Amino acid sequence: MKVSIKFIKNIFLLLLLGFSIQVNAAAPKRIITLSGALTETVDALGFGKSIVAVDVTSIYPAYVAALPKVSKNRTVSAEGLISFKPDLVLAPEGSVSKEIAYQLQSAGINLVNIKQEFSVNGSIAFIKAVATALQVPAKGEALAKQTQAKVNKALAEVKKSNKTPKVLFIYARGTGVMLVAGQNTNIDAIISLAGGKNAAQGFDNFKPYTTESLIEANPDVILMFDFGLSSLGGADAVLKMPGVAQTNAGKNKKIVQMDGELLINFSVRLDRAITGLNKNLQ
Repeated sequence: MKVSIKFIKNIFLLLLLGFSIQVNAAAPKRIITLSGALTETVDALGFGKSIVAVDVTSIYPAYVAALPKVSKNRTVSAEGLISFKPDLVLAPEGSVSKEIAYQLQSAGINLVNIKQEFSVNGSIAFIKAVATALQVPAKGEALAKQTQAKVNKALAEVKKSNKTPKVLFIYARGTGVMLVAGQNTNIDAIISLAGGKNAAQGFDNFKPYTTESLIEANPDVILMFDFGLSSLGGADAVLKMPGVAQTNAGKNKKIVQMDGELLINFSVRLDRAITGLNKNLQ
């Protein structure tokens, strides 16, 4: 059977077109990330230059500070997202309403919701999920393997610690907003991984801080985000707060501050969060 040159050319053009579509799908040009964990993971996968806007929680890597913010108070609008003409929006699962999701879809914008669980396995799954959304699963597998190895090394160091201090985490935005982290929170998870024990027991999520609960918990360490400690006036101001002097943390002046995004992102920097917190606790 004879095959015409024209037929062969057409087949070649179709194959070339298919390859072009695959390449375009594999490399989003304009990405919006709606959490700090998503931003640093996208960057670690080599797509930092494709990020056109981020949410207010994204502060790492340093260049992210100069990127436009699509949210104020952690809320977004479809109009605000669409205005950046993204071809991909990455969002934490449950953070974008169905209405906004529909508007993005109608505008031809791909929205991918990424689930996050605050554990070692959850972090590895998170990295792979982001890589899949970026159409680079092989890169995701490699980064996940690298992250797992670093986390395993960090956990091995934690096992060498001979103390299991009770840690009370206080989230603060000045004295008007003070919350304590209970069980089943990202803070509870990182405290445990770093070799400590959450001093706040008997409740899940966060609840308002009280002097009575502080004294009852009697933590060995009071942990805060750096911006939270600053909002209260620093470590000396915290030590003077009612009830603090009656705790082991107050008596030993053990007030620890750390970068909030590092502690709670549970992604490619998890090993650094574990190691850094462990050193502060010990």
